[in-house]
Amino acid sequence: MKSVKQKVPGYPDLRWCWYRLEQMKPVLLYDLLALREAVFVVEQSCVYHELDGLDKTAEHLLMIQEEAVIACLRVLPPNDKEARVRIGRVAVAPVWRNRGLARFMVQHAIDKIRRDYPSRGIYLDAQTYLQAFYSSLGFKPCGDEFLEDGIPHVPMHM
Repeated sequence: MKSVKQKVPGYPDLRWCWYRLEQMKPVLLYDLLALREAVFVVEQSCVYHELDGLDKTAEHLLMIQEEAVIACLRVLPPNDKEARVRIGRVAVAPVWRNRGLARFMVQHAIDKIRRDYPSRGIYLDAQTYLQAFYSSLGFKPCGDEFLEDGIPHVPMHM
C-alpha cells in the first residue's frame, strides 16, 4: 500500500493518509498513540490496554496538520471467512471536534472497506452517546447496549 497524503476539503493545512503500522515513522506512531491515549485514557478516564496487538494488522487513517496527528481511526480486516471488517479507535483532538472530521474519516473508511472487502459487512462498537452520529452514516444497532471499560457502547453494523 502506497501512502499518499491528500488534502482535506475545506482545510488547506490538513492532510489525510492511510498507513500500515510498519509504514509509520516512529514520530508519527508516537503522535498516533499519544492522541489515542489523550482521548481514550485521560479524557474519558478509562484505564485499558491501548496496545492491544490489533494495530499490527490494521490500516490506520490519520489526519495530519504540520506533521502532528489530530485525528485517527483504524480498520481491522476480517480474521476468518465470516467475520466483518471492524472500524475502531475513532479519535479527534478536542480542538478539532465538531468540524466534520470524524464524519469525513468514517466515510472514507466505509468507502475503503467497500472497495477492499466488497462482500463483507462493516461493524463497530459505538459509544452510546454517538449512536445517532453513526446512524447518520448508515449504521444500525445490532445488539444490546453493553459496558466496555466502564463506558456504555452499542454494537452497530451496515
